[in-house]
Amino acid sequence: MANMVEYEATRADFRVEVPEFFNYTGDVIGTRADETPDKVALIAVEPDGLAVSRYTFADLADLAHRTAHLLRHHGIGKGDRVFVQLPRVVEWYAALLGCFQVGAIPMPGTTQLMPKDQSYRINQAGAVAAICDGPGAGHLDEVTDECPSLMTRFVVGADRPGWTTFGAALEAMPAEPGPVERTRSDDPLLLYFTSGTTAHPKMVQHLGSYALGHEITARFWHDLTPDDIHWTVSDTGWAKAAWGKLFGQWIVGAAVVMWNIVGKPDFDRMLGLIGELGVTSFCAPPTLYRAFAQMDLSAYDWSTLRHCTSAGEPLNPEVIETWKSVTGTELYDGYGQTETVCVVANHPSLPVKPGSMGRPAPGVDVDVVDDDGVICADGEEGNIAVGTDPWPVGLFRGYWRDEERTAQVFQHGWYYTGDRAYRDEDGYLWFVGRADDVILSAAYRIGPFEVESALIEHPAVAEAAVVAKPDPDRGNIVKAFIILAPGYQPSDELTVEIQDHVKAITAPYKYPREITYLTELPKTISGKIRRIDLRDMV
Repeated sequence: MANMVEYEATRADFRVEVPEFFNYTGDVIGTRADETPDKVALIAVEPDGLAVSRYTFADLADLAHRTAHLLRHHGIGKGDRVFVQLPRVVEWYAALLGCFQVGAIPMPGTTQLMPKDQSYRINQAGAVAAICDGPGAGHLDEVTDECPSLMTRFVVGADRPGWTTFGAALEAMPAEPGPVERTRSDDPLLLYFTSGTTAHPKMVQHLGSYALGHEITARFWHDLTPDDIHWTVSDTGWAKAAWGKLFGQWIVGAAVVMWNIVGKPDFDRMLGLIGELGVTSFCAPPTLYRAFAQMDLSAYDWSTLRHCTSAGEPLNPEVIETWKSVTGTELYDGYGQTETVCVVANHPSLPVKPGSMGRPAPGVDVDVVDDDGVICADGEEGNIAVGTDPWPVGLFRGYWRDEERTAQVFQHGWYYTGDRAYRDEDGYLWFVGRADDVILSAAYRIGPFEVESALIEHPAVAEAAVVAKPDPDRGNIVKAFIILAPGYQPSDELTVEIQDHVKAITAPYKYPREITYLTELPKTISGKIRRIDLRDMV
């Protein structure tokens, strides 16, 4: 196969070098600020899609230093967890880079989190501080009394009683650089929460070397060099932001774009910005590419665009061909999780097989294995697993404070991702489905347990179960099956009421877009819901 020699040679030779001591802010942002202070690192676009600000590496280093001064002023330092719930604003970078500089551990969360989501995360992690926007601060005020570890609160873009205004506080900090904590590569770096099916969100704690591992993501999936301008469309609360906005891009020296989208994205403006900003590498979820394929793509400037990526679910060939025929760029699929960096990708040197995730990325051993860790034959469905001997840079070490779940996923010398796939004769991996029933909807990962927990809190709901239902626009939607409590009858009005209830107490994207009322749910002898039967009913 064309260029297979180049791909295999890269896999054989590439290594991520991990020093004993590493501080991302000091060693990457600080070094680039010293060597190329005037190079643009961040292009920030305001919600109107028109106002644009550019920040150099020197600007980012200054923001990090000021934030570090502010955190230390409030007694926040190495090992302290900091809950960060901000939209796509420059202050998000200030918060994370400042935390890294002092050795604190940021916990990014989407702005759609509601009070119960916030308190769960803060209490599970023992967070001592929170940095939120105005709406997030308002939600957190409802449950602050339930968060005994929370000592300090910063609000961005607003003034609020009991909160320190982040922007004004930064301005008051000393302008001179502050010390960079001497953190180890195996010290905790940041903490993400990921959804499961039978429990509340799990805590994925990444170490300092995780940042270095994203060189794989940037170099071999996004295909970046220092001359590139990369745009990953992602909410700041998801690990995808770390993949495309924070680590690998600046390690290789590229610039990143961030548009603070408010509400439903303006697709016309989004495509216009690609040409106006000179974007060379673009990454978006399949939902967006499907929407783009319905537009007149010939109306936009594609002269700078050379590389495009997508992940989350396979794209249908028609969308891929439509995009390529107008923009001239292939869509390179990739695969990874909150727990990993990009571990499977359509490598730039290899031809794309539409619908395939690609082949294992350089620096990572990935294969399809059975439940006993035996590698499956070509064409045989099995578990997508990451080899742990040697341990790849960027793979988490386990779910924090959850030894049982950690033991379940690390077995036989593999990390079991919980996803299923098969490998073809050319070594390409083809995604089959999720083993743990997590619902992928418009690039959001939704754990059924979280939705079911919210549903059951409504007085009309006696029992509930949710599954994914295929949808042409969103990939999947959340479909709920409900047994009503005595005294309630199915109706369109009740359906809307239950949907609004879920939106009000958890992140709105999790609400069930369809509800079917049943008199009983299919269950195993032990009482577990048989989701496979429910999926047959969608």
